Amino acid sequence: MVWANDLVNRILDDKPKPRRALILVLVSAVMLLLLTAPSDAQNAPTSLTLPQAVSMALEKNPLHKAALAGTHISLAEIRESRSPLMPKIMFTESAVRGNDPVFVFGTRLRQQSFTAADFALNKLNTPTPIGNFSSRFSGQWSLFDGLQSWYGVSRSKYMQQASEQQLDRTDQELVYQAVQGYKGVLLAQKQVAVSEDTLKTAQAIEAQSRARVESGMAVDSDLLSAQVATASRKQELIQAQNSLALARSQLALAIGMPSATLYEPQESFAEQGFPVPTVADLEEQALTKRPDLKRVESERSAQAKSISMTKGAFAPRLNVFGSWETDSPSPGWNGGNNWIAGAEVQFDLFDGDSKRAHLAVERAKQERATAMRDAFRDQIRLQVRKAYYDYDAARQQVEVARGAIQQAEESLRINQNRYDGGLTTVSDLLRVEEAAHRAQTDYWQAVYRMQTSYAGVELAAGTLTPSSPAVTQ
Repeated sequence: MVWANDLVNRILDDKPKPRRALILVLVSAVMLLLLTAPSDAQNAPTSLTLPQAVSMALEKNPLHKAALAGTHISLAEIRESRSPLMPKIMFTESAVRGNDPVFVFGTRLRQQSFTAADFALNKLNTPTPIGNFSSRFSGQWSLFDGLQSWYGVSRSKYMQQASEQQLDRTDQELVYQAVQGYKGVLLAQKQVAVSEDTLKTAQAIEAQSRARVESGMAVDSDLLSAQVATASRKQELIQAQNSLALARSQLALAIGMPSATLYEPQESFAEQGFPVPTVADLEEQALTKRPDLKRVESERSAQAKSISMTKGAFAPRLNVFGSWETDSPSPGWNGGNNWIAGAEVQFDLFDGDSKRAHLAVERAKQERATAMRDAFRDQIRLQVRKAYYDYDAARQQVEVARGAIQQAEESLRINQNRYDGGLTTVSDLLRVEEAAHRAQTDYWQAVYRMQTSYAGVELAAGTLTPSSPAVTQ
């Protein structure tokens, strides 16, 4: 701002006071506009390639972060499932005071301060209060629990595999979303360009109609029809521009950025050919590589371990335990100490049939998991076929739409000449113009469907990655 003040002072030098005041107001207004006007550089879209968009989606999209957190949870659950295999050691520090006869008698023994005088009946029946400060180390270890803990570790490992496979599938879906968003912006840009071209054509027809009406070669209804067509094209252009803004927001959200972030695709929107295997090969790939199918299988294996854990509950349990303790009349280890150790075997003679009921539940869950796995395999086959047929239809539609564009443009040219010569009506001309516009729109939509449906084929087959042809070509 120093340079601005110097500039104002130079301008105001040698000026009369009224003119100086006016100049000061004008300069202040200009400076305010310059300072508050948005920078073009700030609003300019950021250039972006499709591989970059996919990479950003796999790094910043919240769905990826959520799936990654799921793998962290499963890893922590593995550590948690291992804890029953390890011994538990505890330390306890306590301070107690009372005159309960049994408490006083036992405390003096633990403090190793018991004397013959303590056998007096009055001391046994109505002892004076005594305090005890106890420090205790204790531990226990389950040596055998019917292998429930080992099966629990195996189950957690299968669930951890399932979470990693779910992360892989989430990443594949994010790649597909990034491809859709990126191609969606390219399609929206083409739709804006087509709308602008058709608006120019409609305006040319309107001017042509006006000239014919003014020369007396056409009636006013021709001009009115042309004006209605022009207004319709303006509305379509507005809609296309808003669709482009929405497509940019969808792309930004797909790659994990704020919706207001603008990106400009570097690639051009054009036809692309992709190698597509047969349906049978795609089904085989899907049943072999689909991460979500692997996840279902891992969950089924984890459920099998749950059955083994339930069976282990019928076995006896062997535990060992021990403790070491000091007891003092005052804080500090200045009294007596003692230790104890032992082992125990536990066997449930009757539990109300809860274990058998639990085993039946787990077996039913296993049957359900197997049936859901088989149903999911059938669903995958259907998804593969649908994706394949969608791509094949889009590919053929591109070929048809490409030829329709040439035919529609030639028909429009001929009808414009015929309308100039008075050999056709404006309604016929506008109908041909609408067909030309529709041919352009259908062509670019078919190109979009062909490119995104190929990504859908790879997604259905479980092969969609950042290095797939749908991303790199």
